[in-house]
Amino acid sequence: MTKADIVNQISTKAEIERVLAQKIVDAFIETAKESLGAGRNIYLRGFGSFIIKRRATKMARNISKNTTVVVPEHFIPSFKPSETFYAQVKDNLKAK
Repeated sequence: MTKADIVNQISTKAEIERVLAQKIVDAFIETAKESLGAGRNIYLRGFGSFIIKRRATKMARNISKNTTVVVPEHFIPSFKPSETFYAQVKDNLKAK
């Protein structure tokens, strides 16, 4: 499913114009990026959480040069589905 598909579904289900649905989806995405970029997690009850995960400093290998490289500590965005959402997806895919 693409962003355009999501916009069309929202437009149909909410009975609003496609342009308004596009603005809503864009606003959500922008707000989510700003929030996560500022280090604030997003919790959507019944859906899941967009969280920031810390990755510790580690040693890695550059196999082309056969050298060891230090990968510094960094943060990545991550999504953790809620238990109900997880169960729904699992059950729907098991039924197929």
